Amino acid sequence: MEKQQIPNGTLVLVMGILSIIGCCCYGVPGLIFGIVAIILGGKATKVYMEAPENYSGFGNVKAGKIMGIIGVVLSVLMVAYILWIISYFGWETLQNQELMQEKMQEMMAQ
Repeated sequence: MEKQQIPNGTLVLVMGILSIIGCCCYGVPGLIFGIVAIILGGKATKVYMEAPENYSGFGNVKAGKIMGIIGVVLSVLMVAYILWIISYFGWETLQNQELMQEKMQEMMAQ
């Protein structure tokens, strides 16, 4: 009997890669792609564990899940960093370039 590719194996890998890339876009896309990679990877792992002799390509699933977890962690850190910047400088300061320059000069003087 010939082994078939595990369902969604490549998709999990692609979502994991996109989650790491997406963390650089304010974190939100990375969170979405990472969560999708983890969920689909979990389902694919469950299918594989029921009959491992029937499927190939489990390495893609494992790699995708790991990258999805890394992407979620990096995205959460990015979102936390952005929220910290907003709370530290204030929304008005971030929208006003002159005010932002003043704040930055104050920070550098300390």
